[in-house]
Amino acid sequence: MAGVTLAVVGAGLRGLTYARRAHATGAGRVVTVAEPDPQRRAAFAAEFGISPDLVHADWKDLAAAGRLADAAFITTQDQLHAEPAVALADQGYHVLLEKPMATSERESVMIADAAARNGIMLAVCHVLRYTPYTQALKGLLDEGRIGRLVNVQHLEPVGWWHQAHSFVRGNWRREDTSAPMLLAKSCHDIDWLIYLFGAGPSRVASFGGLSHFRAEERPEHAADRCLDCPLEPSCPYSAPRLYLGCLGDPAREFWPLSAVTAGRTEEEVLEALRTGPYGRCVYATDNDVVDHQEVTMEFADGATCSFTMSAFTPMDHRRTRLFGTHGHIEGDGRVLRVVDFRDGSEELVDTHVAAGPSAAEGHGGGDAGLTDAFLAAVSTGDPSLLRSDAAASLATHRVVWAAERARLSGTVVTL
Repeated sequence: MAGVTLAVVGAGLRGLTYARRAHATGAGRVVTVAEPDPQRRAAFAAEFGISPDLVHADWKDLAAAGRLADAAFITTQDQLHAEPAVALADQGYHVLLEKPMATSERESVMIADAAARNGIMLAVCHVLRYTPYTQALKGLLDEGRIGRLVNVQHLEPVGWWHQAHSFVRGNWRREDTSAPMLLAKSCHDIDWLIYLFGAGPSRVASFGGLSHFRAEERPEHAADRCLDCPLEPSCPYSAPRLYLGCLGDPAREFWPLSAVTAGRTEEEVLEALRTGPYGRCVYATDNDVVDHQEVTMEFADGATCSFTMSAFTPMDHRRTRLFGTHGHIEGDGRVLRVVDFRDGSEELVDTHVAAGPSAAEGHGGGDAGLTDAFLAAVSTGDPSLLRSDAAASLATHRVVWAAERARLSGTVVTL
C-alpha cells in the first residue's frame, strides 16, 4: 500500500479522524501508534493493522525506537503537545499537531523552533482554513469583491450541550488541566479571522467570564448527578437526554458519546453517567473556563474585528458579516451573500458544504481538507500546499494570549 507512512501519538477522536481520512484516500498509512489507554490502543492497532511490536503505551517508547515513519499526527490532550512535538521534529518527522500548539507561549515557541531548526513541515490543525467555505470567502476578499475590508463581526456558536459536554463536564473544563476557553476552543476562530485579514492585529481587548455554569446558578433541589435529580426531565443540560439520544446514530456515537463510554447499550451509558464525570450536574463540577467571551481587534490600517464566543446558542456553523468599502458579505458556514454597493447587485455563493460544524461531522470539510493537504505536502515535499506553518500558528496563538491578558487585566493590549 502506497502513501505517506504515519506515526500517531494519541489514538482518541482526533487521531482517529485524521488516520481514517489518510487510509480512506490511500494517501497515508499508519504504521505505529502510542496511546496510554489500553482499550483505545488495542482498537486502534486492530483497525489499522499495526504490527504488535510497533504499538506503544507511551510516546517516549515510540521515539526511542528511532524514526519509524515519514510523518506524525500528534493528537494528545492539550498540555501534552510540546514534548512529543519537539522530540519527533528532532527525529525528522513532519508533524500534524492538534490545536492548540501548546498551552503556554514558551512551549509553543519551543515547538516552532524545533520545526525551524530541523527543516520539517509542521501544520497546526487550524481546520477552518481548509473548508470549501473558507476558500470561497478568502477568494472573494482577495479578488476585491467588497473593496478594502474595514470591519468584521464573527460569532462562534459553541452550543449549549457542547459547552456542557466539553467545557463543563469534560476534559477542557479547567484552565489548569487544559487551557483557557479562548485557546482550547477559539484559537480556531482567531486564526481564521487573521487569515481573512491577511495580517495580525495591532491592538486587542477582551471581555467575558463564567456566568452560568457555577454553584450560584444551581436550581433549588438539584442533585449532584443527573440520574438522581428531580429536575432532570426539564433541564436543558440533562446528561441522560443527551447521551442516550446518541445511541443508534453512528456519527453521534463517535462523538460525543465515545468520550463518555465505549459502550453502546443503554445500560452501559447509564453506568457511565452514574459513575463518571459526564453524569455530573453542570452546576456542581470543578469547571472554571468562561462560557462567553468577546474579543475586539484593531489592525494597523484601522480595520476592526469583533469576535463573540457563546455557549448559549444552538451548535451550528460560525456566522460572519464582513464589511468593505465597496460591499459586504454575510456567511453562515455554507452560503455567502455578497452585496455590491456599486451597482446594488446581490449574489449567493453556495459553497456546497454538506458536512456539519461538529467534530463528528468533520468541521464542515476542514478535517478532510487539512489531512489531504498535509499528506500531499509531505509526499511532494512542497510546504506551499499548507495554509499555515509553525511560525504563522505561533503568531495567531500570541493574539489569543494577548486577548486573555486584556480580559484579565481590563486593559487594551498592544501587540
